[in-house]
Amino acid sequence: MKIVPIDGSYGEGGGQVLRTSLALSLVTGQPFEITNIRAGRKKPGLMRQHVTSALAAATIGGARMEGAAIGSDRLVFEPRTIQPGEYRFSVGSAGSCTLVLQTVLPALLIAGGESRLILEGGTHNPWAPPFPFLEKAFLPLVNRMGPQVTVELERPGFFPAGGGRFHVHVVPCRSLAPLELVDRGRTVGQRIVAVVSRLPRRIGETEIQAAADFLGWDPGGAEVVEVREPQGPGNALFLEMGFEQVTEVVTGFGQKGVPARNVGRRAAMEAAAFLASDVPVGPHLADQLMIPLAMAGKGRFRTTALTPHATTNIDVIRRFLDVGIHAAPSGNDAWEVAFSTAS
Repeated sequence: MKIVPIDGSYGEGGGQVLRTSLALSLVTGQPFEITNIRAGRKKPGLMRQHVTSALAAATIGGARMEGAAIGSDRLVFEPRTIQPGEYRFSVGSAGSCTLVLQTVLPALLIAGGESRLILEGGTHNPWAPPFPFLEKAFLPLVNRMGPQVTVELERPGFFPAGGGRFHVHVVPCRSLAPLELVDRGRTVGQRIVAVVSRLPRRIGETEIQAAADFLGWDPGGAEVVEVREPQGPGNALFLEMGFEQVTEVVTGFGQKGVPARNVGRRAAMEAAAFLASDVPVGPHLADQLMIPLAMAGKGRFRTTALTPHATTNIDVIRRFLDVGIHAAPSGNDAWEVAFSTAS
C-alpha cells in the first residue's frame, strides 16, 4: 500500500497533524510518513506526549514504526490490525493524556470488540482538551453516533506535576452514524465548577464569583472541588452551558501572578462570546468533531470561525479519507461544516 506523505509543518504545524495522521492511519490501514514534525515550535520534533501517542497507536494497531523518539522530526507508521483490549498508557510527565486518547479513540470506536484503557499524565492542561470537556461536551456527541464511551476520572493532573489518571470504556459499533448540529436548542442548565489542588479554596470561590457576576448567573449552584491526594498545585475553572442538543464547556486555568478574579472574568468573557454567537458547536468542539464526522461520511455542524487546528485537520483528513468536507459562512459570523461521501 502506498505510503501517505505528510508535511508536519503544514498549517497549524503542531502535534495535531501527527495525532490526526496516526488516528486515521489506524482507521484506514494506510501507512504514512511524516516529516518536519512541529518544525515551527520553540522545541521542534516529538515531545514526550507525542511519543506516547505514537506508541499507543502502534500498540493498538500492531504497527511497524520508525522514529518514535523525543526530538525526532520524522516518523514512519505502518499499521496492521486494530486490536481492542485492555491497555494502560502513561505519558510520564504533565503532558496531556487526553490527547493520547484523542489519537487512539477513533479506531477503537469501530474495533471488533470492547476496550478498556487507563491513561496517565496531564488531565487538566491549558494546551489540550481537559477531562471535563471530554466528559461533558465531546463524548456525549460521539455516543449519539453509535458507540458508547464512558470515562471516569480517578485523579486530576495539572501542569507541571502531572500525575493524573482516568479510565475509559469503549463499546464500539460497526460504523458511525451521521450527526447534525445546526441548532443548540433551549438552555437546560448552567453550572460553574472550580477545581483547586494544593491551593487555597478561596481562589476557586473568587473565580466563581467573578464569572457569575460577569455572566449574570446565580452562583448558588456552583461548586469548589478540592483535589484529594493532590499530585501538585493547580487550578481550573469550568463553565458548563447545557442546551437541548449540546453542552459547551469553557475552561479558565489559574496562573501564577494572575489574580483569581481575572481568571474567572476571562473564562466568562469566552462563555459570553459563545452564547452571543448562537451556534451549537464551539471552536474547540469543532476540532474534536472533525474525525468522527469524516468517518461517518455524512453530517454537519455550525460553529464559529474555524481555528487553524480545524483547517489543518480538514487537510489531513482529506489525505486519508475519500470524503467531501465543505466549510462556508453561515451568517452572523457563523460557519457551517458539512461532510459527504465523495463521489
